Amino acid sequence: MRPEQLYRLLGVVGTAAATTLAVLSGNSIRIQAVLAALPVVGRTPSVSLAPSSLALVLAVTIVITTIAMQPLYKPRSRRILDTIAATLRSVSLAVLLLATLGYLGFPYRLPRTTLLFVTVLLGFGLSTWFVALQHRYLDGNGRTLIIGTDPERIEAASHRTTDPVVGYASPIHASSATGERVNTDGGYGAVGSNGREYEYLVGLSRLEEILEESNIGTVIPILAQADRAEFFGVLKTCHQYGVNVAVPDGYGDSVLLSEDRDVSTQRTPGFASIDLQPWDLQDRLCKRVFDVLFAAITLLVILPSVCLIAIAIKLDSPGPVLYRQERTALFGGTFHVYKFRSMLPESEATTPGADADRITRVGRFLRRSHLDEIPQLWSILRGDMSVVGPRAAWTAEEAHLLEETRTWRKRWFVKPGLTGLAQINDASSETPEEKVRWDLTYIRKQSFRFDLKIIVRQLWRILTDVASIITSGTRR
Repeated sequence: MRPEQLYRLLGVVGTAAATTLAVLSGNSIRIQAVLAALPVVGRTPSVSLAPSSLALVLAVTIVITTIAMQPLYKPRSRRILDTIAATLRSVSLAVLLLATLGYLGFPYRLPRTTLLFVTVLLGFGLSTWFVALQHRYLDGNGRTLIIGTDPERIEAASHRTTDPVVGYASPIHASSATGERVNTDGGYGAVGSNGREYEYLVGLSRLEEILEESNIGTVIPILAQADRAEFFGVLKTCHQYGVNVAVPDGYGDSVLLSEDRDVSTQRTPGFASIDLQPWDLQDRLCKRVFDVLFAAITLLVILPSVCLIAIAIKLDSPGPVLYRQERTALFGGTFHVYKFRSMLPESEATTPGADADRITRVGRFLRRSHLDEIPQLWSILRGDMSVVGPRAAWTAEEAHLLEETRTWRKRWFVKPGLTGLAQINDASSETPEEKVRWDLTYIRKQSFRFDLKIIVRQLWRILTDVASIITSGTRR
């Protein structure tokens, strides 16, 4: 039996078994007595069902829980946190349905105290069970998908790995002089002049589909260049589905390589593993919670100042109050960032440093005091940015920066930030080599504690800049 089939079977069986254990345990007299003594339960009377009623209630509970857990039965690569979150959502749905039966007065329903016990036990037990199944049958299985357009390079990659190759995907139509065929979305193709053929599975537009339906542990993109649309689109999809990525050694200038190569990569000479997630789980949670709290509290505190800034901008020069610009997000994606307008409308130049003479009087003050950055707090709340990280670059400006600095794309492996190590060291897009050096230093050393140090230094810089503005105004 294939690992995917075992995963489905054990997922259903485990859900039914855990539900049975939870209901039978919660129905025992001893458990009922303990639950009745808890402050959470209060004065709810403990009820232990008779064997005749228990059988029917147990059957109904198993059916509802098994149906509610259906999204977890699909064998797809998930991160541990995503597996736990999906399990808790399904358990919550099952509990809601069971509570509804009790509220409507159905005869075959769980008593309140038993339902409370079942909720806690299933939430913990099924989360642990599906994480274990994920690790045992879906993670680290070594099955590889190759993505490319050149049949010869795809064939070479397939020979250099000892892991089973389940097939290949291609972003465009390609063919070779030997008649090998590589089709596009929905088609079928094969490579292998020596008779070793691999099935064409999907085009890049359907990559998520194959990652969901197939038990793939590693993706090897053999693309012509590390561009934003195709290459980093593949990385973003693999990151979302928790799939490892191995690339040819020649991509080293454009990707963030893992320091510790996994077993699959070690058995693939000439390939290196990409570090798709530099942060560990605990730091990611702390960072996101801190981002939300920092942005929300700051917006509430400075909200009265926003109206005054908007009025000053409108009185100083014609044009909108806010300025929208397309910036680069995680894995080369794009998002729109908003800032208070500090220049004359339609006057921004793509060359770094070429727009200094177009800044308005109010805009100069906003930039010196960093108040023009206030609207970016909304991007942090949305999750497009973080408080600390490499500064999000203007996509039009990046065309120049990518030509000057080959390692610029390595910044795309971390969510952009409002401030960062480069900013507090006065490195900007006008000095791209220095800026990338600071950003990569941050990526290597990043941690929640390191973020706090950067924030403290940035806040101190803001205070000194504001003090300098006040002092210079007083002298005049």
